[in-house]
Amino acid sequence: MKIQAQIEALIRSNFEPLYFEVLNESYMHNVPEGSESHFKVVLVTDKFEGKRSVARHQQVYGALSEVMDSIHALALHTYTPEEYEQAQSAPASPNCMGGSKHDQH
Repeated sequence: MKIQAQIEALIRSNFEPLYFEVLNESYMHNVPEGSESHFKVVLVTDKFEGKRSVARHQQVYGALSEVMDSIHALALHTYTPEEYEQAQSAPASPNCMGGSKHDQH
């Protein structure tokens, strides 16, 4: 199963989301075509009620633990239904600044 599909299945089963979106943003980075290494997750669920951002992110990381070793970057946008209604959408991801481990400084 592809990584994106695994992320989607784990989110569905762990969070009973009212809305969620998993975007593979790998194409925006210096990686081979077809890579699944950079993801953006927008997640709206009642399970975030009363929790701060750090606790929400920890919850998501825990749910995705079996695929985290395969992911280079994970942008999380976690909302309660009321917060998402006010926000209307998650912020756009920034453009890749380039660079790699092989660049000289």
